[in-house]
Amino acid sequence: MQNTNPSHAASVLVLGATGKTGRRVVRVLRASGVTVRAASRSGEVRFDWTEPATWAGALAGASAAYLIAPDEGYDAVPRFVGRAVAAGVNRFVVLSGRGIEDVGEDFGRGMLAAEEAVRASGAEWAVVRPNNFFQNFDEDLWRQPLRDGRLALPIGDVPEPFIDAGDVAEVAATLLTRPAAEHADGVYEISGARGLTFREAVAEMARAAGREIDFVELTPAEYHAELLAAGVPEPAARSLGALFALHRTGRTANPVPGVQNLLGREPAGFTAYAERAAARGAWERDAVRP
Repeated sequence: MQNTNPSHAASVLVLGATGKTGRRVVRVLRASGVTVRAASRSGEVRFDWTEPATWAGALAGASAAYLIAPDEGYDAVPRFVGRAVAAGVNRFVVLSGRGIEDVGEDFGRGMLAAEEAVRASGAEWAVVRPNNFFQNFDEDLWRQPLRDGRLALPIGDVPEPFIDAGDVAEVAATLLTRPAAEHADGVYEISGARGLTFREAVAEMARAAGREIDFVELTPAEYHAELLAAGVPEPAARSLGALFALHRTGRTANPVPGVQNLLGREPAGFTAYAERAAARGAWERDAVRP
């Protein structure tokens, strides 16, 4: 992490502190000597978007906040931001996504609400817009399909410069803690260094895992039907469909130098990530599944 100044943010509130990026932000900040309030529904500090009574305790003593907005109930975000400023928070870093302004109403409305709220807050702010995370393949979203030997998506041959969630966390930590003289309000797009199609990414993961894993191209309608058949709720299925509709336009296909500019190094590479994840057994076939 570059340009870290623990004295600027004596205490940083990290929302979603048990999540994919939140727990990594906590780790990076603490390794740099920053005091962190790690907040979530089940974390060290209790925080629940649907329970405003939990907000004051989470905000106590914080001068900066890492904000991950909820997908549902995002109308609470402006109220929270207002309370945070009143409690002494003078900098926000929001996790959003590349192309969010073009994706439509079925995806990312919480992210957009957070972006709008911090812009209007009067505090310092930064919005981090990354591409898809490497860790979507081994921690949650696509982990089980890969273990089952088949990832089926409606994306075609449009490349995606996937990014390591660890790089996202380092960028967020830098933006949370760098001195005011070095801070500039704005949107920071970040990505990995090279674009891979999903088919190419699956091939790399299959090689690393030493087993066959197929990539299957679906139409948007077929993808929606498969999601519903797998038990995904309709709103979530529409959200994923909207995300891939955005990716198919190519709006997020080209790498951007955000990591290099902010951290002074190249982003983590996908091949090394795949080898590490495979060595941990991320994509081994489940013994109890056919």
